[in-house]
Amino acid sequence: MQRKIRFSAVAVVFGSCADRYVLEGYSPKKSFEEMMESAKKVADLEGIELVGGWHLTSRNAREVVKKVEDFGLRVSVIIPELWSSAKWGLGSFAARDKKIRQDAIDEVKRAMDLARETGCNIVAPWFGQDGYDYSFQANYIKAWDLITEGLVECADHLPDVKIAVEYKIKEPRTHCFIGTVGKVILLTKEVGRDNVGVTLDVGHALEGYENMAESVALLKRFGNKLFHLHLNDNYRLWDDDMIPASVHTIEMLELLYWLDKTGYDGWYSLDIFPYREDGQKAATEGIEWIKALFKIIDKIGKEKIEQVIEQGDATSASALLRKALTENL
Repeated sequence: MQRKIRFSAVAVVFGSCADRYVLEGYSPKKSFEEMMESAKKVADLEGIELVGGWHLTSRNAREVVKKVEDFGLRVSVIIPELWSSAKWGLGSFAARDKKIRQDAIDEVKRAMDLARETGCNIVAPWFGQDGYDYSFQANYIKAWDLITEGLVECADHLPDVKIAVEYKIKEPRTHCFIGTVGKVILLTKEVGRDNVGVTLDVGHALEGYENMAESVALLKRFGNKLFHLHLNDNYRLWDDDMIPASVHTIEMLELLYWLDKTGYDGWYSLDIFPYREDGQKAATEGIEWIKALFKIIDKIGKEKIEQVIEQGDATSASALLRKALTENL
């Protein structure tokens, strides 16, 4: 089957990844040009996600876009920076401080302006600092009101630019308000704007004990709201941001089947943190895994897969997968 898959990666995949133990990162710091030099060597990689305020601003947007294009790539998505500065420590859209809230809204609007200017026309905000850590710390209803109102303001700012809200169950807060696929669907329903949808980070879904494929199906069923996709993997206990399919291979296979079935036509974007690995090699391996799993789907055939699903028989499904994965061994 012929399908066009557009592969992208967050720029930091090719940088120096740090954690709370090695704050300076596990490899030497790289310039933006050095990161793009690594990215261009990844076969089939077309797009680069940039973080507003980190990689580009209103002052350097044209220069940065030209640099990306000079390396044979294009800007795929812009991520507003709402989590890595101390000012967001008590929240962004749901902060008690009105000025902080407005700063966060303005940050998303600036990202939207840049998205229009660069031509990608999509931003992916993540409200990682909007949540709580202890009981009796949060006014849940007010927080949801503030997030909803802020998103409405952003959506109306540029209705032709998509806002793909990324959800995550925890970290950096012990509880994030926008934590599950069900909650983010409720949010998009409440906002009620065509340009507000969802980024499915598959690692966040796994960490929240979701079935990635079911999450895709829910986003299709309740408004066709899957706007963007982040690919990675983990052991469900933490957001490890590993190479996609390195842990949950069969679940990833089902995810790709449902992405096909529901007509997803957005970017397949790598959001991995190769702390001790070479970013270029890790990105290449991630793309090769996705391509290989799609080949398995095509080898089995969609009709056979649909028949097994309709039967609802687990042993038939297991046999189908076992034969497809072990044939010719």
